[in-house]
Amino acid sequence: MGFLDALLGKRKVAKVAPDRLFAITTASVALESAQDIKHRGAAAVVFQPLATGDFQQIASDVEELVRSTGAETGTTVETSSDAFGYRWFVLRDDDIEDLAVGVNAVNDALAVGGYSDRILCALFAFEDAAKARIYFVYNYKRGSWYPFVPAGGAQQRSNERELQLKAQLTGELPFEAELERWFPLWGTPI
Repeated sequence: MGFLDALLGKRKVAKVAPDRLFAITTASVALESAQDIKHRGAAAVVFQPLATGDFQQIASDVEELVRSTGAETGTTVETSSDAFGYRWFVLRDDDIEDLAVGVNAVNDALAVGGYSDRILCALFAFEDAAKARIYFVYNYKRGSWYPFVPAGGAQQRSNERELQLKAQLTGELPFEAELERWFPLWGTPI
């Protein structure tokens, strides 16, 4: 950061290390062995679509790419849109490594097309022994993870459980240090 950047209050965004996404594969082993938290066979990439023909073609090509490679691995893909206008690429597979590879393929294809700034996050679904939903969210722009644990009814979350998970997995995942950036993802399709 230069002197003028500091003076004007500008901050440089850390460069994202793409391999941080794959940390979820080793973290899932720790989650299952130590806490009986298992992945639910689903992950998603959330992005903000554009109405341009170029973007629509890239999104269509990404979906076809994941479908064709999924034929070999057993990964299926579906798309949906939410009430906020975001598009979801939902991948399903019993192997979390295949999910991470599929999520990475979606990210790479959007990035090659010049649309990496449109990607919001990736989301991996887990559940504990009581069948409570737990999500791990990967923020591409920050290159970090955070847990999201919905609790109870209308848009409530368990901050306590989220902090416990962070404490238990600090050595496994590069967690987002700023808790105010742990955004909830209500109404996920996974």
